[in-house]
Amino acid sequence: MGLNPGRHRFLIVFIIFLSEGHFRWVEAQQCVWYGECGESVKVHGKKYNCNYTGPPLPLQPEGHELLTELCPGLDYGDRSLCCNVDQLNTLKGSLQLPLQFLSRCPSCFFNLMNLFCELTCSPHQSQFMNATEISDGSVVKVTYYIGKTFANAMYNACQDVQLPSSNIKALSMLCGRDAKDCNATNWIEYMFSTDNGQAPFDIKPIFSDVPVAKYNPMNNKTYACTEGLEDGSGPCSCQDCAKACGPKPVPPSPSPPWTILGIDAMYFIMWLSYVAFLLIFLGAVLGAWCYRKRVITSEYGPIFDSNNPLSLNSDDPNQGSPTCFETLGERFENVLRTFFSCWGSFCVQHPVAVILASTALVIAASSGLVYMRITTDPVELWSSPSSQARQEKDYFDQHFGPFFRTTQLIITTPINDTFIYSPYFGGSDVPFKAILFKDILHQVLDLQLEIENLEATYQGQKVTLKDICLAPLAPYNNNCTILSILNYFQNSHAVLDHSEGDEFFIYADYHSHFLYCVSAPASPNDTTVLHDPCLGTFGGPVFPWLALGGYDDTNYNNATSLVITFPLNNYLNDPEKMNKALAWEKEFISFMKNYSNPNLTIAFSSERSIEDELDRESNSDIKTIVISYAIMFIYISLSLGHIHSFRRLLVDSKISLAIAGILIVLTSVCSSLGIFSYVGIPLTLIVIEVIPFLVLAVGVDNIFIIVQTYQRDERMAHEELHQQIGRILGDIAPSMFLSSSSETVAFFLGALSNMPAVRTFSLFAGLAVFIDFLLQISCFVSLLGLDAKRQEENRLDVCWCAKLSEGQEAKTEGFLFRFFKKFYAPFILKDGIRPIIVAVFVGMLSFSIAVMNKVDIGLDQKLSMPDDSYVLDYFKNLSEYLHTGAPVYFVVEDGLNYSSPEGQNVICGGVGCNNDSLVQQVYSASLISNYTTIASTPSSWLDDYFDWVKPQSTCCRFYNETGAFCNASVVNSSCVSCRPMTPSGKQRPVGEDFMRFLPMFLSDNPNFKCGKGGHATYATAVDVYPNDTGVGATYFMTYHTILKESPDYIDALKMARALASNISQSIDHKVFAYSVFYVFYEQYLTIAYDTALNLCISLGAIFVVTTVLLGFELWSAVMVSITIAMILVNMFGVMWLWSISLNAVSLVNLVMSCGISVEFCSHIVRAFSISTKKTRVERAEEALAHMGSSVFSGITLTKFGGILILALSKSQIFQVFYFRMYLAIVLLGATHGLIFLPVLLSYIGPSVNKAKVFAAHQRHAGTEKERLLKY
Repeated sequence: MGLNPGRHRFLIVFIIFLSEGHFRWVEAQQCVWYGECGESVKVHGKKYNCNYTGPPLPLQPEGHELLTELCPGLDYGDRSLCCNVDQLNTLKGSLQLPLQFLSRCPSCFFNLMNLFCELTCSPHQSQFMNATEISDGSVVKVTYYIGKTFANAMYNACQDVQLPSSNIKALSMLCGRDAKDCNATNWIEYMFSTDNGQAPFDIKPIFSDVPVAKYNPMNNKTYACTEGLEDGSGPCSCQDCAKACGPKPVPPSPSPPWTILGIDAMYFIMWLSYVAFLLIFLGAVLGAWCYRKRVITSEYGPIFDSNNPLSLNSDDPNQGSPTCFETLGERFENVLRTFFSCWGSFCVQHPVAVILASTALVIAASSGLVYMRITTDPVELWSSPSSQARQEKDYFDQHFGPFFRTTQLIITTPINDTFIYSPYFGGSDVPFKAILFKDILHQVLDLQLEIENLEATYQGQKVTLKDICLAPLAPYNNNCTILSILNYFQNSHAVLDHSEGDEFFIYADYHSHFLYCVSAPASPNDTTVLHDPCLGTFGGPVFPWLALGGYDDTNYNNATSLVITFPLNNYLNDPEKMNKALAWEKEFISFMKNYSNPNLTIAFSSERSIEDELDRESNSDIKTIVISYAIMFIYISLSLGHIHSFRRLLVDSKISLAIAGILIVLTSVCSSLGIFSYVGIPLTLIVIEVIPFLVLAVGVDNIFIIVQTYQRDERMAHEELHQQIGRILGDIAPSMFLSSSSETVAFFLGALSNMPAVRTFSLFAGLAVFIDFLLQISCFVSLLGLDAKRQEENRLDVCWCAKLSEGQEAKTEGFLFRFFKKFYAPFILKDGIRPIIVAVFVGMLSFSIAVMNKVDIGLDQKLSMPDDSYVLDYFKNLSEYLHTGAPVYFVVEDGLNYSSPEGQNVICGGVGCNNDSLVQQVYSASLISNYTTIASTPSSWLDDYFDWVKPQSTCCRFYNETGAFCNASVVNSSCVSCRPMTPSGKQRPVGEDFMRFLPMFLSDNPNFKCGKGGHATYATAVDVYPNDTGVGATYFMTYHTILKESPDYIDALKMARALASNISQSIDHKVFAYSVFYVFYEQYLTIAYDTALNLCISLGAIFVVTTVLLGFELWSAVMVSITIAMILVNMFGVMWLWSISLNAVSLVNLVMSCGISVEFCSHIVRAFSISTKKTRVERAEEALAHMGSSVFSGITLTKFGGILILALSKSQIFQVFYFRMYLAIVLLGATHGLIFLPVLLSYIGPSVNKAKVFAAHQRHAGTEKERLLKY
């Protein structure tokens, strides 16, 4: 019986199917290689694997532990694998860098190890691998079939992993290109390429999720970065896994501008207020005018006081009785008058004794100048020792050392050209700007090497850069830190010229090396065929954003400038070494000033540059200042005399008296400086430059008042000279005492300021003004008596020996006095003029109030430099080209327990760390850098230490016999891993283990086998207790975004402090932010408040003193305070119009303007208050006529000529803060004191003090002075 043909065919097919399945299953259990054979011809020191197509073989027992460590997924059964122990050791060595960089994200590293374990040891190798080239029994080329799903999942888990020490993505070190250009495909291709210096032979990856030919792609299980592993490892942190984060933080929307009906609110409000004021005021004036037309009465009465008997419309002295306060005021006035009259008479009678006593006291006080110290340290000048920024700076310096000194060059080229580089191994064309042309780089390298070789001399010793530079790896590596892209080429012309190629093509040259290094600056070996290191010769990375400028986004090849920075050690507590650093910087500046290269445009600066230029500026401005004061002196000397006729010119002139008066002003300044020098208070340049101007304004005004009052006075019958001068001093000295006391008290209260510059100025100014007053009512009065005797004897001025024969001519009124009395005062107090003046000045006030909040805050550092300074070019290029701001350190103060898991979790940024840890919060802030000004993730010594100490890593080892640290580059069998490969050993070190290995980490220099060594990056970041017993203060560094103007710096400070405050609250431990510029810009956080407080205190002091010294006339003090307040407010209007920012310098000027304004106002108000005229208009006219001319000639004209000279200064700070502000002070003071104030008094001035009227009538009854009461 035969077989059925159909059934026979089915059986054959079934047998064939089973056979093919069996053969495929057998093939799946075959290896591609086993063991290691010959040396790799492409990568020195690496070996090929031996060709082997048999079944997997059991792993030798000595490899079991290593298999568990590297490939736990293959650790099952009899451990039959396609690799031996040698291959596992090679695998471990090859994966050291990925381990150090990626193991902070467990799922990422697990997936990566899966890729390499399957490649190296999988018992199913033949299923997804094909040996495509075999030579002498060695596999020299294979094809590796990998599932797309696996590749993408592995990349997705790793793409966000950070390098804490360098603030870049880990894939930038492992992908052969910038992380932003990396993807799953090119990353794996790079790792399998012999070009990376690690793979001994080429492995060609084929990516597919479906079988290709007879191969099934390796598509093992992967873990996302948000998933934990089966061994208990947690998911990756937010910093290393974007998907683990919540929504990206969104910065708050900026507050919209305050507007009303689309108009700036302040403009709108002040405009409405001004219009309302005009309507009310003009209505009142018009109503008063109409009423006066019907009822004939006194001028000012109808407006406010028409029926008040105190208006003195009649001469009846019995009209009304004085109030208690009026009587008290008159008695106080009488006490002052009597005292000063007696004192003036005494000084004239005993001039020699008074002058000698004054001279002796001045010499004694001025002798303190031998102890004088001038502060030029900007920190001491602008930052109070008790301020937050200063205390934080001191804390930082104490625990970590002072911030290094910076010498920097910003180099551009006039060549405008672009070279298109085409990579040999494919990729897009890359344009290179001219500054990156090789010949330009060679010229820059020549310059850099010349600077490195500069030799300065200090006390006969040679000083080179190596003597003072920052060398983080010393003494193992003494190379200086030089942040320059030429360090990518090891600062070598040969390395810069290094290229690989043949006679037809260039495979790699400096272009390819540059492109790799800017994406992986910490790499010890680039991925091109050059295999040159990117690490600088000093052992650290040079980040491209620090060494390049003028590029867009991260396209560093488009850079238009090179930035070369030489950090120098800052020896704050070692004067000897500090002077050496200063000597080298001086030599550097001299060299750069004389350097010339037509292909290079160089802006440069050193740490001493700003201070040097300020000194040069001060010296260059001495000539301008001397000319300014000389003009004022000449004017005073010539205008103080009252010349009756040409032939009496030398008799009536008062040149010698004027010179004596000026000397008194200067000696009062010297006495003030000397007294405070005795106490040990240092001077500042502001004190030296501003106080003479202030005291000259106050002193000269008093001199003019004394002399001109004497010149206008008629000696009464039976009155001797000393009695006349005594009587005159009794009349005017209370006014001088009022102004000087107001200024002195206001200045001394201004010393309450926290700003050192303002406090020092206020102290020196207050004492100088008071001493000047004392000398004027004593020494100057004695000199006036002597000069009066000379004039009466017709002796010549200066040359007292010579004498004219003709008799004395009658006294006449001076031109200015006659002008003020006959024309000016009557004119501005006319009925039709006064409302216009009020409207104009209130309009100015309204405008100034509207723009007060628009005055800029800060000090443009460019203004502090002379207009011909080389530093200006540096500042300009700094803001134009640089892309990264200053470093910012988040300092964790002493007291946190880093040995405990709780202490670690509130700081670190890796697996298991708190979501609101310090590192995580700073990282989150960097995601919205446009708002927070935090540019990047912080470098975290704690996270790098955890990676460094892991047992899988070869970084942490020690000698088994001695326990001493064993560097990863050391080959010694006695070196053992710090921690065991146990579950507990894989955890973070805590307790004693933490402190046992931390000093090793901080002393470990990074190398090819271990890139995590902390010596270069973190040696100064951790303050370890003596004997390594614990960790004290530490810092975590990142960078600010680029900061260009003062508002940027102020905003950066505010944001950093807000972030530090949030961190402190989250971790329940004090954390503060520190950057080198904080001490200078902290003042601007409260400058508006400080300004308001200082000026209000000064105004309050002026109000109180004026009230008391005017005999408790409250309303008179109100008039003075209102006028000074208007001057100050209008100063802000001028500052806005003239682009003068609010800072310590302008605040000093505002405090000074408050003092000078007293001179413009108090004399007029006091003259008004003691006037016995019947109406306010008449009293205002009399006060303006008698005091206005002295104030005008004593302050306004004196200062005007001197101020105009300041406009010629080369110093921009002089032009802005002295010329402009001084001019505004004098003009506003003069216009308010001589125009607005008399008009204001004519409307609402205080009523006449009846007690003073009665006293004046009684005092002058029956004398020639009585007629003056009727004016």
